[in-house]
Amino acid sequence: MRLTCLTVALVWLCFSAHAFEIEEQVLYEASPQGSLLTIISTADRDVFEPIILAFQKQNQTISVDYTITGTTELMKAISEEKAQFDLVISSAMDLQTKLANDGFARSYSSPATQALPDWAKWRDQLFAFTQEPAVLIVSKKAFPDGNIPTSRGDLIALLRDAPERFRGRIGTYDVRTSGFGYLMATQDARISETFWRLLEAMGRLEAKLYCCSGDMLRDVREGKLALAYNVLGSYAEAQASPNDGVEIVVMRDFANIMLRTALITNSAQNAQDAETMIDFLTRLRQRDDLVKASGLPPIDNVALQDDIALRPIRLGPGLLVFLDRLKRDSFLRNWEASITQD
Repeated sequence: MRLTCLTVALVWLCFSAHAFEIEEQVLYEASPQGSLLTIISTADRDVFEPIILAFQKQNQTISVDYTITGTTELMKAISEEKAQFDLVISSAMDLQTKLANDGFARSYSSPATQALPDWAKWRDQLFAFTQEPAVLIVSKKAFPDGNIPTSRGDLIALLRDAPERFRGRIGTYDVRTSGFGYLMATQDARISETFWRLLEAMGRLEAKLYCCSGDMLRDVREGKLALAYNVLGSYAEAQASPNDGVEIVVMRDFANIMLRTALITNSAQNAQDAETMIDFLTRLRQRDDLVKASGLPPIDNVALQDDIALRPIRLGPGLLVFLDRLKRDSFLRNWEASITQD
């Protein structure tokens, strides 16, 4: 194999060519005579770039065109606009399942995918490569006594007992626009009615609504928020530092575990390299260096068995229930009534 020099160039798409919103597009260039793998993803550049660079170190003739967007926009790109990408990577398991169920995914099987636990793949079309908890993040300054809640019941009691302390200083997802936020909220509601009581408590205290984990983390770190609920744990861990005054809490009553998944599109122009990337991703647990560099926890069946509070969201048709239009409309009406109280 001929060695080539890897160069990284930032390229912005012409927004007029697409109706879906693109946050960033990066071209990781390899050999000019090589192939091009196109990826659309919800993973931020700083999270996924170490994986791309390591992949290219093993596959030095493959250039990677990496497009970043939100979960809802990704769904729009593939299902509505039929945008051409080889590989789709997202944290919204329900939307990924719908893409596969609706015929947008190509089947693939290899020793690497067969080694995944049954709960981490679906129909040889959808493949999980991380397990990431939804967590509570808090500003330590807002809890000088160190009495930080570790369950939803504790959190509800705290918000009710000290309303002025937390008014306008609580963050969570706007599930109307965040696909990941909607997934977490519906899963919370399926597990426990406590979710609705917590939502009402946050609504009474004028909770602020966000699109993204990164924005909530920033506002907790800057002291604008006392706490943020259902933040993606991997992002919190990746951005944490010893002196940032932020504590990450995995709730002891239950913690939903999101599986970040990848699928090869049915319209892939470069399915062969997409398959190579799928194998690389599903072996992430063998690369401690990449786990550390990306902050993405790999699939680990033992860790889930050792802690019953960790509840992986299962791939499969059960995730489609709340994507039904009537179910979704009903859920959003209840959510809005709880979170937007006068």
